[in-house]
Amino acid sequence: MVSLICTLQSHRDDVNCVAFSGDLLATCSADKSICVYSSRDFSELPFSPLSGHGYGVHCCCFSACGQYLASCSTDATTMVWSMDTGEIEAVLEHPGRSPVRVCAFSPDSSHLVSGGSDGSIALWDFTSRTLRRTGVVNDTSIVACSFTPCGQMFITGSTYGDLRLWDLNMNHLHAEKNAHDLGVSCAQFAPKMMKGTDGCVQFRLASCGQDSLLKIWIVSLLPSAGIKMQLAHTLTGQSAPVLSCAYSPDGQMLVSGSVDKTVTVYQADEGVLLYTLHQHDRYVTACAFSPTAPLIATGSMDKSVNIWRMEEGSSAQVMLLLFHFADEKAAFSNTEGRKACGHSRLMVSEWSEEEVLAWLREEGLEAVTDAFKSNNIDGEELLSLSKETLSSDLHIESLGLRSKVMKKIEELKMVPVYNGTPDEFLCPITREIMKDPVIAADGYSYEREAIEAWISTKNRTSPMTNLPLQTTLLTPNRTLKMAIFRWSTSQ
Repeated sequence: MVSLICTLQSHRDDVNCVAFSGDLLATCSADKSICVYSSRDFSELPFSPLSGHGYGVHCCCFSACGQYLASCSTDATTMVWSMDTGEIEAVLEHPGRSPVRVCAFSPDSSHLVSGGSDGSIALWDFTSRTLRRTGVVNDTSIVACSFTPCGQMFITGSTYGDLRLWDLNMNHLHAEKNAHDLGVSCAQFAPKMMKGTDGCVQFRLASCGQDSLLKIWIVSLLPSAGIKMQLAHTLTGQSAPVLSCAYSPDGQMLVSGSVDKTVTVYQADEGVLLYTLHQHDRYVTACAFSPTAPLIATGSMDKSVNIWRMEEGSSAQVMLLLFHFADEKAAFSNTEGRKACGHSRLMVSEWSEEEVLAWLREEGLEAVTDAFKSNNIDGEELLSLSKETLSSDLHIESLGLRSKVMKKIEELKMVPVYNGTPDEFLCPITREIMKDPVIAADGYSYEREAIEAWISTKNRTSPMTNLPLQTTLLTPNRTLKMAIFRWSTSQ
């Protein structure tokens, strides 16, 4: 079971990345800042936000011990921050002064890799803060990178759609071309090595892209010193480009965020979809598991960061058993879907008294189940409750308990009612029904105001393909506008 426990709203623009250390959470944004929170109570640290970048911050990551935070930006630098003081420890200027899109530490923090929008790759010796090696993938932008668990190799992903494996001498070991049609958006190795049936060393790699797919690969180091990369699973749980993915600390679960505003959680070994979470209002651009607690952080273009708790008993193994042996519609969709905010308010209003009691138990509100049961509270009555009625009608005396109940009810109310709107009527940027649709140079239709704002702030790239727009000319899509009008008047 997954529940939303808090929402952080410190940023003034898109959240581009989230990262956990043992006791901290860092978030970075197009507003040029990095915010740092305690992962115990999610209070912002005294030295937060961190300011130093001249342009938007694309990515941030912690060193293994959590003492340092690295962040990279369009300003062509990767900055290293002390997590004791919030001070800048080093400024690493990217070769060629290209905007830096992504950065990642090796597992032992001896190395730091950064990738630029011109296809350049910089490998830094982190101990000395010096540039060790450089590489390049021509005619593309590097937007993803991750070290193998052994720290001796790393993967890069590009907007061209390929995944490339490198060693620490920047020797190019393997290329998986067209791994994702229209471009890779994120890639991450699972935290543990495996042993293949023939005794070779293997790594699991997750990647996602503009093709709306999340893929799991097996990377094998063959005895002949060759590299074999084999696709194990293709996951189709999201309906739009998948922008981010991350493994749990034990490698058993995988989370991803998408343009369709959803967060999906999978059992990683078999690629089984466990949860689909609906709480963000815009694209979900970032996700991360905590290494020390059952928590997931997700960041979005709605400027917020949501913190989700994986409740006790929701391990990948247990959920996989539920998936295989429970009745899928009755047990999995109706119970887990509601808990994961995947059902609409309309469906909540149809809950029976028994379903309300089950929801209370799932939310850890066993203390009020007797009061709800004696008052025959069903789904419709649940949505109409207030702090006053909880006190006067249900006789729940604890103010803290009443507040907790109301918070959970408000979360249910925030889930939108699905109204069957055709997807082609929704702007790919805002995911709202278009009023003035226009066709951009990439061939996609957008709400005029949304695409104009995108072009003015996003360096003239396509929101759908991430490739440069050949022109900023926008053509009115009158046919689509008329179709939307006809559909709206028929509702």
